[in-house]
Amino acid sequence: QVQLVESGGGLVQAGGSLRLSCAASGRTFSTYATGWFRQAPGKEREFVAAISWSGGNTYYADSVKGRFTISRDNAKNTVYLQMNSLKPEDTAVYYCAADRQLVTITTPQKWGSWGQGTQVTVSS
Repeated sequence: QVQLVESGGGLVQAGGSLRLSCAASGRTFSTYATGWFRQAPGKEREFVAAISWSGGNTYYADSVKGRFTISRDNAKNTVYLQMNSLKPEDTAVYYCAADRQLVTITTPQKWGSWGQGTQVTVSS
């Protein structure tokens, strides 16, 4: 497993942008697929985006497609989530996740490593 630390959350107005970062420890991070999930109060954790270990394949939830972009820099052991055109319904704690396998990516239980989360709040 790898250790993950998210950063970059904060308060932003609707229509604004934020970039989240997920820094990973471990020399094998480049062999892990990575994903972003979010959880709003009283709701289940939901899939946001995922990226293969090479960065060659990306996947998005319909609710963020066209607004969010996931990317990675394996030399820096970091994965990013660029969030544009933010909406109040994007407000949640955002979690980074990693796993060696990229299967059933929308299911949180399929991801083996998790960060502690970073709060994103979008005001209307």
